[in-house]
Amino acid sequence: MALRVGCAAAPGRALENKTGAWRVFKPVFDPENCTKCGMCALVCPEGCVRETEEGTFEPDLDYCKGCGVCVEICPKKGIRMEKEEK
Repeated sequence: MALRVGCAAAPGRALENKTGAWRVFKPVFDPENCTKCGMCALVCPEGCVRETEEGTFEPDLDYCKGCGVCVEICPKKGIRMEKEEK
């Protein structure tokens, strides 16, 4: 299957392409301020925010690109962006 212009991987292959390595900022989730609304998981364009056993949410930093959409949607501002340490 030939890739179309703009495609980095064939459909269904995203799990093989960990994209978090080129991120400049990463989201830091504060479970103490989590309302457990799940909006961060709903709006994440990469689908990498997952619910924990405690019912709070956290990103899979292997796939998070650091776009900050989760920070903007959080009603309690329990997520902040932090400069990535390399």
